[in-house]
Amino acid sequence: MVKERSCYMPRLTIRKVVPIYFTMVAAFLTVLLVSLHGTSPVESSFPYKVPLDPKGMMELYWNVSYPEKVVYFQILIKDLKAGMIFGMSDRGDFEDADLAILWSNGFSSFFGDAWSDQEGRIHIDSQQDYQLLMAQQAPEGLYIVFKRAFSTCDPHDYLIEDGTVHLIYAVLEKPVHSITAINVSAIQNRGLQRVQLLKPERQRLPPLPPDVRNLQVLAPNVLIPNQETTYWCYITELPQNFPKHHILMYEPVITKGHEAIVHHMEVFQCSADDETIPHFSGPCDAKMKPEKLNHCRHVLAAWAMGAKPFYYPEDVGLAFGGPGSSRFLRLEVHYHNPLQLKGLRDSSGIRLHYTPSLRKFDAGIIELGLVYTPLMAIPPLQKQFVLSGYCTDKCTNKAFPPDGIRVFGSQLHTHLTGRAVSTMLVREGREVEVLNEDKHFSPHFQEIRMLKKMVHVLPGDVLITSCSYNTEDRRSATVGGFSITDEMCVNYIHYYPRTELEVCKSHVDPGFLSKYFHLINRFNSDDVCTCPQVSVTEQYREVPWNPFSVEVLNSLYGFAPISEHCNKSSAMRFPGEWEMQPVPQVTKKLRSAEPSCESQKHSGSTGPELVNIKNQD
Repeated sequence: MVKERSCYMPRLTIRKVVPIYFTMVAAFLTVLLVSLHGTSPVESSFPYKVPLDPKGMMELYWNVSYPEKVVYFQILIKDLKAGMIFGMSDRGDFEDADLAILWSNGFSSFFGDAWSDQEGRIHIDSQQDYQLLMAQQAPEGLYIVFKRAFSTCDPHDYLIEDGTVHLIYAVLEKPVHSITAINVSAIQNRGLQRVQLLKPERQRLPPLPPDVRNLQVLAPNVLIPNQETTYWCYITELPQNFPKHHILMYEPVITKGHEAIVHHMEVFQCSADDETIPHFSGPCDAKMKPEKLNHCRHVLAAWAMGAKPFYYPEDVGLAFGGPGSSRFLRLEVHYHNPLQLKGLRDSSGIRLHYTPSLRKFDAGIIELGLVYTPLMAIPPLQKQFVLSGYCTDKCTNKAFPPDGIRVFGSQLHTHLTGRAVSTMLVREGREVEVLNEDKHFSPHFQEIRMLKKMVHVLPGDVLITSCSYNTEDRRSATVGGFSITDEMCVNYIHYYPRTELEVCKSHVDPGFLSKYFHLINRFNSDDVCTCPQVSVTEQYREVPWNPFSVEVLNSLYGFAPISEHCNKSSAMRFPGEWEMQPVPQVTKKLRSAEPSCESQKHSGSTGPELVNIKNQD
């Protein structure tokens, strides 16, 4: 991914077969070598890294070649038993998954491309698209290096694309006589990791000035609860009369040994309307948490596993401190502790690098999408239901400078039922480009992502943010709101130059929604009452959900007028008429970027490869 590199892997050499012994059920692996030229893998060739399992016994490194449209993977297995499974699937399931498998029959080891069916049975793929490049034993464990094209046009393969990728892994404890004897659904030692595989191409990083300072916002020696998922909140504060500074870069600070447990972290600035925020350190959902904890929602930094330090563009900095800026900050850390380990003390957090020498432009953040209101709802038992929020041409005309704004980063956000999120730039009724899209979005993996290229948004443009939800496991409607069981649809875009616009979102007109409830009453018996005397949430709960009521609601959201929230940072709307606004119309869709299989030629092997492993010299 480094543009100036002429190759993306060190030079390969083939050497003679060398036997090496493993303590695995008194068996040994036979060895043939495809190795890196040198004594050990070169870490700089793989700039991205995540632990796959909670103990960090399997580590994934990767790099991306956009010219080749290939991802290079390196996996370090610190305690090899009889093999391992690595793969990708739409939501992290082990069924219907695309797999690369290293396995042993007790005498020899093999590497191959495989797939699992709906029952979890494994089949060797007739088209071998995971291509083994190296297998090498080092003091720290076994390294295997392999590559995979983004798109293979194999119906059993996962299409690697922008956004979140759900990686799966499993450890094979015993040799197997045949790969078909493996059922991934029955393996105990297995798990899932989420990453953004296709990182933007690495550009030259802007230099930090000599007067750069840093502020560490760290968890205060937290005793990590021995439960699978914990969101920990901590309130801290800046010094009194802290003047305006620019944040130039931020990076994670992870307590040693917790690399596989600290899942993601965010730093929020609290509302300037609150003179003080009570100090707090505890679970974010604690019953005794301060009410004002929810007033801290202005994102300063967000990090997730696999992310590198975040740099602002060279002439841009994110302002914090000074007049109109709260000095209270909230750190939120997501601990993922599936083994329910006890006694772990954590002081992880985020290090902000900032300067008093202000850059040319203040960075700004605009919330796009849907207003947090129960007026927008998702019916229950839906495999896919899409809601859209609009930043209209009327608002961008009112709020943007003549030359528009330049968007360089984006953070997508939903709650638990969100499955996909996208924001489309529309100009004069035509879709121009996708600002950001994640077709495999997970609410458990949210980070600020640098865009692959800046997006120039002009006055009069429309930004449409759409979220797809799955409510198959719910029995009543899911309404919009702040609770984790409510839903959101948001894209926090990071841009410059900063304007007064902070919120550009919409919701359906309440009057038209009332007509929907009235219609439902007319078509149902007297014991169903979606009555205006009760709250909107209660009316949604009374709807008898069936194909008719679902389709009518979906249609209503598509044509009913909207209420546009074109808000300044003061929460006041820009002057103008914002109620009963027409839904922006798209007259021409953007052409699909789906890969064409007709021109692609398969370059993989036709069967599994015997793995021969060389000892590190």
